[in-house]
Amino acid sequence: MKRNQLAAWLVVPAAAFAFSFCAFADLGLKPPKHAGVYVVAHRGAHEGIPENSLAAYQKAIDLGCDFVEIDVRTTKDGKFVSVHNSSIDAYVPGKTGKVKDMTLDELRALDIGARIGDQWKGTKIPTFEEILDLCKGKIGIYLDLKDAPVPELVTIVKAKGMEKEVIWYVGGKDLADLRSSCPECFEMPDPGPEKNLANLLANKKPRIVASVWKFFSKTFVDACHASGAIVICDENGTECWKDMLAWGTDGIQTDHPADLIKYLEEHAKK
Repeated sequence: MKRNQLAAWLVVPAAAFAFSFCAFADLGLKPPKHAGVYVVAHRGAHEGIPENSLAAYQKAIDLGCDFVEIDVRTTKDGKFVSVHNSSIDAYVPGKTGKVKDMTLDELRALDIGARIGDQWKGTKIPTFEEILDLCKGKIGIYLDLKDAPVPELVTIVKAKGMEKEVIWYVGGKDLADLRSSCPECFEMPDPGPEKNLANLLANKKPRIVASVWKFFSKTFVDACHASGAIVICDENGTECWKDMLAWGTDGIQTDHPADLIKYLEEHAKK
């Protein structure tokens, strides 16, 4: 990030920084580490590191992020792994195949690091359990449910004692399954366009709401806060940060967590 660009963004009213720390405490979530705003490392801190790898998640821990975003899919033999795309084509040159059509052993035999650089050769696709073990007590998990049964994942999360360390990006039947199998877990539905928000807040009464930049606005945040929910938004580049903070967002999912942490800390000095 350019220094003069950063300086230009540091003009945001402190009063609009974020929802009250009391809201986080009421939810049972640990408060944000940086200026009242959760930093969510999208696919881990993966700049120069294989995405959705244990190394990228460890880097997010080292940086002091609040959450890592993981993408959970089911293998052919019913195991759970973190892979964003439905196929492995983009991660392993010369290889092709759907995650759901491959066994865990087949997936673990793949090298997802070689294309990034020699130092990452031998990097493996992590299992859900490995991610939980790495993150427990160190960083929260933003679980993007791509293709996996909620009740089975809940069983694993409960066995690890991590019900209060995972927020679940779910909707529809998955949301219903989460509420029935783990009412104490943190669901985080996404209403899509803002026109759907009032119905979601009235009928589902979520404690956390997810959104993306193209549907985000101050009125979106205000409506969530009025209902007692916090908001975590997926950025669309660093140029979004100024408005996101001015509107009172409670968390930002980013591909640039180190830069976001620096920005938040500089902002807090104002």
